[in-house]
Amino acid sequence: MKVDLSGKVALITGGTRGIGLASAEAFTAAGAKVALCARDQAKAEEVAKGLEGARGYRCDVGVTADLEALVAQAEKDFGHIDILVNNAGLTRDNLLFRISEGDWDAVQDVNLKAAFLLMKLAGRGMIKRRWGRIINMTSVVGLNGNKGQSNYSAAKAGLVGLTKAAAKELASRNVLVNAVAPGYIDTEMTRGISAEAKQYLQAAIPLARLGEARDVAGAVLFLASDWASYITGQVLVVDGGMVM
Repeated sequence: MKVDLSGKVALITGGTRGIGLASAEAFTAAGAKVALCARDQAKAEEVAKGLEGARGYRCDVGVTADLEALVAQAEKDFGHIDILVNNAGLTRDNLLFRISEGDWDAVQDVNLKAAFLLMKLAGRGMIKRRWGRIINMTSVVGLNGNKGQSNYSAAKAGLVGLTKAAAKELASRNVLVNAVAPGYIDTEMTRGISAEAKQYLQAAIPLARLGEARDVAGAVLFLASDWASYITGQVLVVDGGMVM
């Protein structure tokens, strides 16, 4: 199955590492141009140089003004945004009674509020052109919850509801909104897991391994393509069978 995204422009948040970077690589390989962002502008520009047709931007997705500037500049540079991948994420793990209000707000701002704002900012152009793809990166903990991650689980569960509501609102304009729910993926965020915990997790996964960033990127690419032109409001779980 060959995916051709020639002429399309994708905006990917958190695009300098892990799932975001793997998605950016998949999109450029399919012919799309990519706007990727990170809080470190030098890092964003460095990564973009290695991807044909990509540009890097500085953006703290937890800051509304940064999101507005990001979309405005990307639309100025590329002319339009066809695909939005809300991938940037933040964890501040702790037990429920130990999570501060600040840590709760920070996780909601980055994982949920930023996606809501970017959908509004980038979605306007998609509606006008009557073509768009929005992919929100949720998580299996947004479906099943996880001890010590009530703030992160709540944000990721919120993304599921946001995805489904927006899908119903935007379908008439041919803007499809879906979510991808990764399981335990081998990224910088999960490499701090102890060997004992990793062994326990692998035992709970029917495929008996942690996922790789490219496993998730494949799902993101599919949902952005014409192969998924009759799919909206869905959550595609990529977890090796862990929560089936």
